[in-house]
Amino acid sequence: MSKIKFLLLFLLLITGTVQANQDDDFLAARDAFRAGDGGKLALFTRRLQDSPLEVYTSYYQLHMKLETVDAAEIQAFLARPDDTPLLNKLRGDWLRSLAKKQQWELFDSEYSHLTGADVELNCDALQSRMRTQKKAVLEEVHNLWFSAVDMPDSCTILFETAINADIISQQDIGARMRLALESGNLTLAKSLAGRLTGNREMSVKSLELAMENPGKYLKNPQLASHGQRAIALFALQRLAKLSPDLAAERWAILEVSFPEKEQQYFLGWLAYEAARKQDVRALKWFKQTGSTPLNEQQSAWRVRAALRVQDWAEVLSGIHAMTDTQRNEAAWRYWRARALQATGRSSDAMRTFLPLSAEANFYGQLAAEELGDTPVLSAIQAVYQPGKQELSTVENLPGIQRALALYRMNMRIDALHEWNWTIRNFSDQQLIAAAEIARRNEMYDRAINTADKTIAIHDFSLRYLAPYRSAMHAHIEENHLDEAWVYGLMRQESRFVTSAKSGVGASGLMQIMPTTARWIAKKLGLKDYRESLLHQLETNLTLGTYYMKSMLSSLDNSPVLASAAYNAGPGRARRWRADTPLEGAIYTETIPFDETRDYVKKVMSNTVYYARQFGDPPRSLKVRIGIINGKAGDNAASLPDDNSPAP
Repeated sequence: MSKIKFLLLFLLLITGTVQANQDDDFLAARDAFRAGDGGKLALFTRRLQDSPLEVYTSYYQLHMKLETVDAAEIQAFLARPDDTPLLNKLRGDWLRSLAKKQQWELFDSEYSHLTGADVELNCDALQSRMRTQKKAVLEEVHNLWFSAVDMPDSCTILFETAINADIISQQDIGARMRLALESGNLTLAKSLAGRLTGNREMSVKSLELAMENPGKYLKNPQLASHGQRAIALFALQRLAKLSPDLAAERWAILEVSFPEKEQQYFLGWLAYEAARKQDVRALKWFKQTGSTPLNEQQSAWRVRAALRVQDWAEVLSGIHAMTDTQRNEAAWRYWRARALQATGRSSDAMRTFLPLSAEANFYGQLAAEELGDTPVLSAIQAVYQPGKQELSTVENLPGIQRALALYRMNMRIDALHEWNWTIRNFSDQQLIAAAEIARRNEMYDRAINTADKTIAIHDFSLRYLAPYRSAMHAHIEENHLDEAWVYGLMRQESRFVTSAKSGVGASGLMQIMPTTARWIAKKLGLKDYRESLLHQLETNLTLGTYYMKSMLSSLDNSPVLASAAYNAGPGRARRWRADTPLEGAIYTETIPFDETRDYVKKVMSNTVYYARQFGDPPRSLKVRIGIINGKAGDNAASLPDDNSPAP
């Protein structure tokens, strides 16, 4: 071995040892903080004084004595030059403490430096301003009032003041009550009920019955007052969610007791719930809402109901009725152009397809195909590659160093916050350099998410990373799967994080639910299978690819249906089909679950990019999603329906 090679090896060993020692010291400091052991924490803070992680241990020390520490000590910490989210976090924590103590002058001096204040702190700031700007603040409080969620105590104090000053009226309380009932927030609704008087008065007992058993409540509802009708409308909405048929049947008896505006209001909800269940009556009910404004969810499903039956004139009408913001979403720009095309206005359609085709998403790809373009090729070829100096400059930023260290210690949430804070103002070139650094450190989720943020300069090989290809190859071959589709799905499931675990218990690269894993293991004859193996790469790939193949073969070999099934269960994927063949893009657009609809779009869009990257023969997105067969003649094999999120 040459002297140079020996020296390099020696330096690597030294670096690795120092790194390991720092990691151990930091984890010990964190444990001391959690245990409230200030002495040990001080010891490890001194040991880490030359480490990028020292700012964390100093934060721990201050946080332990936040209620008693001198303001000057906190301000000295906040004045540090370190660019880390911890400074902002401590400032937020301190501001909460100052607000509780009503130290408003000190609060005001620090609040202006806070980034991303939450609702609680915003209301604290309004309380402070109330001392000198009462009238203006109460107007802001009035706007804040209209929320379907419970608000923090700092806001409640302001609401009480506004109600007592008649800034928030009985009508306003009724409007918030409607928002609470629409979202099913019975706790908020019950608290608001005590504030309603006269014709708007509501019985808490009636609200509870309408929530628990809407069918029973609607057998003999009281409908004389505005408040009583509001409870009945809530019960009807709940019943429509359970069964549009039952709700429509009951509505036919009760509707004469409601004024026209209230009739139209309920019909909007009946139509919405019917549309989500792909009930053909939805469009008729939407049309009966007249001029009553629809919310964004209802507006979207009005258009989806029209798409389902390919009523292109109604698609145009529904999109035209949306707000400007909603109408400019990629989905509605695409479907508006399709509707223009279908109604003979091709030149207008092309003017919409053209700018949309430049966007790297599901609708941008479909729009480009309508123009006969191939945006994938140009997008993948427009690669910027940072040089060694650029990579070194970004990698040596303290925030990146902290993020790398936190990932190394499996403190993924802290690492994510540190990483995102550090890159928040990066240029495209810096983002690509950071994404490459993440890739080299096997932080695949950060690499993908960071590369996704570029605006004008891109590297699609980082946006669509393909790790583990050698490990995956045999499984893809064995199950005769399209490698691009498998990677498109894995990218969406886990961002290639082997330790990923969802809130509902799905695990590993392919995010498999434990019960699904047991079913697959039994099918494959894996006698030694146990749940702890789900995070093991080989086991996870074995189970996941087999499940993908099982669903694909039982669902008409449609990757759209199989992708929907992977996320929401095969039973639901089948039920969402039409009675007759349906364009794949329309099937996807009318999936009732928001999460699954977004998931299928992204999986199929990902697939096109991966296919190009893997050198597969060109196949358009429109061809890949194809036509979804109708329900007639369905003899699908039984598959577990639990590898899916809750609806």
